Amino acid sequence: MDTLKNKYDSIIFDLDGTLWDSTANVAEAWQAAKQQVDYIKDDVTVAHVASIVGMAYDAIFEKLFPYITTEQRNEFKAIAAKSELEFLHSKGGTWYPKLLETLKDLATRYKLFIVSNCQSGYIETFLKMDGLEGIFIGHQCYGTKTQPKWQNIVDVVNDYDLKAPVYVGDTMGDYEASKKANVPFIFAAYGFGVVEQDQVATIKEFEALKNIL
Repeated sequence: MDTLKNKYDSIIFDLDGTLWDSTANVAEAWQAAKQQVDYIKDDVTVAHVASIVGMAYDAIFEKLFPYITTEQRNEFKAIAAKSELEFLHSKGGTWYPKLLETLKDLATRYKLFIVSNCQSGYIETFLKMDGLEGIFIGHQCYGTKTQPKWQNIVDVVNDYDLKAPVYVGDTMGDYEASKKANVPFIFAAYGFGVVEQDQVATIKEFEALKNIL
């Protein structure tokens, strides 16, 4: 793989499918939320959650539950969001191998950030896990301003005056957002999506970033 050393001053990460996999615990949380209402027909599975990784939080519930009313959807989204943060606060997600040591290595050379399409509080829950304090300089998510991921990437670039950022993500949505934000893209092939065009690099495991950046 070609080296990208000394080309960038900062790295912006997606979260789900890039830094951790929380699908099992999110599915459990949403299933618990389902028990609180009487209008969700099917059980919520890990496959359901995996199918919507990377989507904006509002769009997730429209895709998974198209048969319920807008009022029901808004009610269930609020219940599910609360349950999700409670479950993740106690159980977290599964870090990808060598995550912490790789992040610590990268933080010696780059400014690190997170931009995700998640709800408010989700990134903060991830950042409270042991060892992550002080590694990331800033973050932005869909839940803060309900704006698209590309705009959140642009905001982080502008807010922190980044001159040469690169974005690391695992889906076509991540690629499209980084392209629209005019930020180069590294594809995390171990995640949930497929990207076959225009990325500056593809990594098959997270720790590969230590060697190419």
